[in-house]
Amino acid sequence: MIKFLDLQKINAVYQEQFQEKLKLVLDKGWFILGDEVQIFETNFANYCGAKHCIGVGNGLDALVLIFKGYIQLGKLQKGDEVLVPANTYIATILSIIQADLVPVLVEPRLKTYNINPDLISLKITPKTKAILAVHLYGQLAEMEAINNLADQHDLLVVEDAAQAHGCRGSRNELVGGSLNLQPTTYNLKNCVAYSFYPGKNLGALGDAGAIITNDDALAKVIRSLRNYGSEKKYQNEYIGINSRLDELQAAFLNVKLPHLDADNDKRKEIAKRYLSEINNDKIVLPTSEQSHVFHLFVIRTENRDALQKYLLQNGIESMIHYPIPPHKQKAFAEWNSHSFPITEKIHKEVLSLPISPVMNIDEVDFVIATLNKY
Repeated sequence: MIKFLDLQKINAVYQEQFQEKLKLVLDKGWFILGDEVQIFETNFANYCGAKHCIGVGNGLDALVLIFKGYIQLGKLQKGDEVLVPANTYIATILSIIQADLVPVLVEPRLKTYNINPDLISLKITPKTKAILAVHLYGQLAEMEAINNLADQHDLLVVEDAAQAHGCRGSRNELVGGSLNLQPTTYNLKNCVAYSFYPGKNLGALGDAGAIITNDDALAKVIRSLRNYGSEKKYQNEYIGINSRLDELQAAFLNVKLPHLDADNDKRKEIAKRYLSEINNDKIVLPTSEQSHVFHLFVIRTENRDALQKYLLQNGIESMIHYPIPPHKQKAFAEWNSHSFPITEKIHKEVLSLPISPVMNIDEVDFVIATLNKY
């Protein structure tokens, strides 16, 4: 069986270093916001070319804390509208709602699965105050166009990079666009949220997340908000939450971070073979016009259930990301009657193939041959 994602194999190469880190943390006896978190925050900020990294509990909290931070700074107010892709994972939309903001769904491009900048301007109202761009499946959204729109309409831009660790644009800049052009300059526009859920390109061994920004004031507020709204113990400046990157998960991430680019390169090599060698008119392959780190390799087909069953019968696991669009979820009953035809088509047809840095040549060969026979 070719696993969709073999997390045991991915993490096995680090087992000895993980054991060393576990012993180090145990010996220190400091388990919350200790040295390992500080080291990871420094390492990941440097990796991203940014001033600040704030480690938090998970990717959803990262987004929520960004919005709550902007509210504390007066850059957003409760009830403001945030434009967001209609076909994203539900956590992206939940973050807006949990910050007492209003999500406004925008259709993606069918070709890239990312938010369509041409449609963003049609949804802008006097209540619109931010755009939440998602680099879905590991492909960079059209940030130049999105940032230009934000400049024209005085909007904040927040990036959901939960699936895009190490993603670089056309000028070899990491996710964060203008963040990385002037990493020492105060910049309101781009603030980036990451998840380190175990299956991500940079995955912890549990839940973990981080926020990347160059905004000194925002970073200061978020550091407080993640820790009960407190900078100094037992003194609470804000109504905060408990969302701190775990010391042990930070230690594991410190082990894995130096290998991220090499792992992404392996994903890209597999994707290149898939793109050039899968040849079946029943299958629509993804495009990678912009940078793509292929967290997921997502194809489309009209009869997805039949293809997924065929692959499984031939010993190949696949996954659906995601079967139900957000506006059709029971949780959002008020949206259930809305029509987003491109989003609905995507959710009805997508299927994710195995892709990971531990796949071998024979497995890649077999996936390609099996799909070409379908």
